[in-house]
Amino acid sequence: MFTRTNKFARPLRVLPAVALCTAAAPAPAHEIAGNRFFPATLAIDDPGVNDEVALPTVAVTKSGDEPPAKEIDISGEYVKRLTDALGLSVAPTWKHFHTPGAPDVSGFDNVDTALKYRLLRDPVHELVVSVGLDVAWGGSGAKGVADPFSTYTPTVYFGKGFGDLPDTLSWARPFAVTGQLGYAVPGSGRSAIAPDDGGPATFANNPQFVDWGLSLQYSLPYLKSAVYDIGLPDFLNHLIPVVEASFQTPAADTFGTNLKTIGTVNPGIIYVSNYYQIGIEAIIPINRDSGRSVGAIAQLHIYLDDLMPTSLGKPLFGGSSGPASPF
Repeated sequence: MFTRTNKFARPLRVLPAVALCTAAAPAPAHEIAGNRFFPATLAIDDPGVNDEVALPTVAVTKSGDEPPAKEIDISGEYVKRLTDALGLSVAPTWKHFHTPGAPDVSGFDNVDTALKYRLLRDPVHELVVSVGLDVAWGGSGAKGVADPFSTYTPTVYFGKGFGDLPDTLSWARPFAVTGQLGYAVPGSGRSAIAPDDGGPATFANNPQFVDWGLSLQYSLPYLKSAVYDIGLPDFLNHLIPVVEASFQTPAADTFGTNLKTIGTVNPGIIYVSNYYQIGIEAIIPINRDSGRSVGAIAQLHIYLDDLMPTSLGKPLFGGSSGPASPF
């Protein structure tokens, strides 16, 4: 998913009758810089700008509330390049909450869009840097599930492969890191809360947050193609073990909220081919505020720029750099 900032560590929002737990959103985009293929990661977004679709992404988590709320997220995302370096994404997410002793709550979250521009791609140093603006459109989701206000998150993304290490460290060349740093600003500083007894409404601050995260990857396809073929079975040569970490830190307008940094650590593995990838990760909360138990996320991600390079996978304007096949 371009996203989402998107978003295992969403803030605890003030919503009537719903206890939100950490949310999972897709994070599509793949990129190639020199010999380095950056896969689409699931917890944070990577710096790629490509034509692609993630459908579906399914995540199951449990909140840290008492009693804990089980959340199931089913989401998709479509990313379209406007130019070779500029892409626009649209990502809907359906959510289902089950809290013991309370009615189940289901519905769509606010529609999420993102505009991303690739500033730099350095093939020699396997470096990619992009900037973007993510917008969750207030009022586009279901009442009781989605925020009534929009949230705007300008974000910086980067990816760096270690293929430029010296020969003495050739074993470490398949490693790569990606990361993102964003600042989420709600479109409304306060929200009204109507009590169940019909009394006068009260108001609560809508805090601002720093969204940040990193991933560490070890690419077995890179090991075979750019370092040394150690004779692994073909299936293993398509795997990229990855550990992601996604966090959200309250930064402003937090008076009376008692909010803390929340987030997850997500170990998993990604299988990549020339036309699609399949990823699966565990979702491990960093504290009780982030969740009650280990969850899971899985995603099917399709590379339209490789699968249909002359139609859906082609930028709307200007020329294309061509398919970015990892093999």
